[in-house]
Amino acid sequence: MTVLASSLDTAGPDYAAHRAAMLDKLAALDTEHAKAVAGGGEKYTARHRARGKLLVRERIELLLDPDTPFLELSPLAGWGSDYTVGASLVTGIGVVSGVECLITANDPTVRGGASNPWTLKKAFRAHEISLANRLPSVHLVESGGADLPSQKEIFIPGGALFKHLTRSSAAGIPTVAVVFGNSTAGGAYVPGMSDHVIMVKERAKVFLGGPPLVKMATGEESDDESLGGADMHARTSGLADYFAVDEPDALHTARRVVARLDWRKAHPDPPPAAPPAYPEDELLGIVPGDLKVPFDPREVIARIADGSDFDEFKPLYGTSLATGWARLHGYPVGILANARGVLFSEESQKAAQFIQLANQRDIPLVFLHNTTGYMVGKDYEQGGIIKHGAQMINAVSNSRVPHLSVLMGASYGAGHYGMCGRAYDPRFLFAWPSAKSAVMGPQQLAGVLSIVARASAEAKGMPYDEEGDAALRAMVEQQIEAESLPVFLSGRLYDDGVIDPRDTRTVLGICLSAIHTAPYAGVHDGYGVFRL
Repeated sequence: MTVLASSLDTAGPDYAAHRAAMLDKLAALDTEHAKAVAGGGEKYTARHRARGKLLVRERIELLLDPDTPFLELSPLAGWGSDYTVGASLVTGIGVVSGVECLITANDPTVRGGASNPWTLKKAFRAHEISLANRLPSVHLVESGGADLPSQKEIFIPGGALFKHLTRSSAAGIPTVAVVFGNSTAGGAYVPGMSDHVIMVKERAKVFLGGPPLVKMATGEESDDESLGGADMHARTSGLADYFAVDEPDALHTARRVVARLDWRKAHPDPPPAAPPAYPEDELLGIVPGDLKVPFDPREVIARIADGSDFDEFKPLYGTSLATGWARLHGYPVGILANARGVLFSEESQKAAQFIQLANQRDIPLVFLHNTTGYMVGKDYEQGGIIKHGAQMINAVSNSRVPHLSVLMGASYGAGHYGMCGRAYDPRFLFAWPSAKSAVMGPQQLAGVLSIVARASAEAKGMPYDEEGDAALRAMVEQQIEAESLPVFLSGRLYDDGVIDPRDTRTVLGICLSAIHTAPYAGVHDGYGVFRL
């Protein structure tokens, strides 16, 4: 075995400072996550409970197998917007009757579970994950439909939700809807287009138009139960496949439905794996509070890889990027991890070759980000940094093995792309609280704008306003710093969640298990043209 030797000084002042900075960021992150868990707040939570209903996460807990994890996705969706953090929807991956499933659940304490623009984005991302990984989906439905004041941003794109359900079914991926309350107007098509439908007695209300709308449209007098109640749909319309007497019964029925799917993964689960040789808690003290200070990503790999065993590929070439082979929870992976931030020509060529090798052997890739981007400057441009960076991006773009990305530190510029950022469709992408991502660092971006403005003033023969320049730079730095933070980016669904570094191995293990539900293969029939 090639067990990584750690040089991390856990008794030193640097480690203590890094750990303290990370714990501060985690405390701030916990505050933001708590907003999502709080839903609509105490008033609406109490009203919901008074109606004898379970809260959204209680429903999920009863649905899942006991003592199994739930990987919540996009919990900060909508952060920084006018909408409640979490976007009135909980999504994630959990095990139901032994089957890994993609779960979506409306939070009815937030405006009755109504959908806003961020709800749609979150739901679409969940369906994307379900389809790519062939995960059966279970939808816990209680929603009043569109948040009407924002209908202009919902109606046109919102129809894709139903398209996704039908495409999943057509692909042979089962869909299950459990209706706890309102599922009206467009929302009625969620159970209408699901493979299996469960409705709760005297709670479910599934109709295209409620009594007031029917009265206005046709003059007909009706009530909720006769128009769209669970009993009617179970006995008369046939929309309900299963009639549940209460919420626990509905969730028990959903578990039985999933158990009867006879669902099989494309790849068998690996045998139990050896844990890393070093404690996961030490991950808190690796990344400096100042991302300009480099750190060795091998210290991270040593604390997430099985047995801390890592076979490094080309260790003496392109040393700003560590590449090599490992296992995570028994699954073979190739790892690319930025060592000193900047990507030079050597690192780019090394990465391109390594990605090709992973595709040749059908091995998933894990990207650990801490990059300021590709190197700039006359010598590097003349040396071919553009074509070498293009080789790396070409390899990432056309790779067909599953990719997992974790932003540990900086992820700037085209380096974000080369390391498989969101635009390059990683199966999953997570960030640590220490991560930052933007076109470039705040100081660099502000400095570039200052240089351009100074040159413009000089070309016009005008004096340059130094005080105005200082104020502009400070403002730009503050703006870019705020827009680079992980909670800001996660709020816009540019990642699948901001995670505690200590959970990295577990999160990646859940994702790798989900990935192996679907068949996959690397590129075996050639890449596009690599500029040499």
